[in-house]
Amino acid sequence: MTGMLAAAALLLTAGCSSGEPPPGARSAPPGPAVASTSPARPPGESTPRAEGSVKVLRTVTEGLDSPWGLAALPGGGLLVSSRDRATLTRVDEETGRKTELGTVSGVAPQGEGGLLGIALSPHYASDHMVYAYFTSASDNRIVRMLYDEKKPPGEQLGAPDTVFKGIPKGHVHNGGRIAFGPDGMLYAGTGESGERGLAQDRKSLGGKILRLTPEGEPAPGNPFPGSPVYSYGHRNVQGLAWDGRQRLFASEFGQDTWDELNAIAPGGNYGWPDAEGRSGDARYRDPVAQWHTGQASPSGIAYAGGSVWMAGLRGERLWRTPLKGTAASAPPQAFLTGRFGRLRTVAPAGGHRLWLVTSNTDGRGSPKKGDDRILELEVR
Repeated sequence: MTGMLAAAALLLTAGCSSGEPPPGARSAPPGPAVASTSPARPPGESTPRAEGSVKVLRTVTEGLDSPWGLAALPGGGLLVSSRDRATLTRVDEETGRKTELGTVSGVAPQGEGGLLGIALSPHYASDHMVYAYFTSASDNRIVRMLYDEKKPPGEQLGAPDTVFKGIPKGHVHNGGRIAFGPDGMLYAGTGESGERGLAQDRKSLGGKILRLTPEGEPAPGNPFPGSPVYSYGHRNVQGLAWDGRQRLFASEFGQDTWDELNAIAPGGNYGWPDAEGRSGDARYRDPVAQWHTGQASPSGIAYAGGSVWMAGLRGERLWRTPLKGTAASAPPQAFLTGRFGRLRTVAPAGGHRLWLVTSNTDGRGSPKKGDDRILELEVR
């Protein structure tokens, strides 16, 4: 499939955190993506080709309602969360058959909040625990639940055990992506809930990437002793992924000008609300790549074939950013533009394959484009 290479250009304004312009906002023509290709070229590290490709292999399943998080089970099967229905569903990736595990108690869906990201315990083979990030009546929190597939459908989820709470909630900017890193620690992307100042306040959990033990304690070796904060100065992080050398990348919603793909360093300050996109200010870390908000509004990301793949909501496209170390080795390239509507989550499926989840039933898309689905892609 033919992609679109984007080149550097002037800053443009418009767009919004969640992929929709606020009432009365100025509009602007679509602007190009911009990649930072300067630093970090480790010796002996190969560079992927500048231009990639995407092939849609098949639709795995469809008819999903507000899907958000995705986790692949080690023995086969995909778990998907429904933001608005607060349910977890297992999808047979061969037949597309859906089985509802149950409803997660305590979820209070509102606006962009609800049942969001999910992740499997690093010891899932023995403990069968599923972790979930969700919006409750008072906060955003992380829980874990026992998944017992021997029980009848609808009754397979145990009661949620809260492992971490107190993350600020809002109608917007709830973050929500969680993932276990190569170090076995639990990482969570949070939003500043519309309260900009929280992002720069290291005592706040809003506008951060958190690093926790599986039990919800601040992880050993965190940059700020006794704190779960791993990085700060974020607006709304909804994508987390590691490359082949265990380097962490994160996607972030901008406001009026630039969405971002960032390489995450422990203790790094990513600038919000003082900086959006590349600032050149030594106090803040500049993004690996940035996009006009109408082209992206990014949620999930995944690493495959030497590139970070990023799902765009308002942009309705899948972005590929090839890497050399922690820098882009070529300008970002867009695929599937407008073909499947809003794209929420992308996850590795092994080798050069990805799972891709659409998001047209999230209240901002158009269900006329088809009920939400999971697609299997081949990427290069």
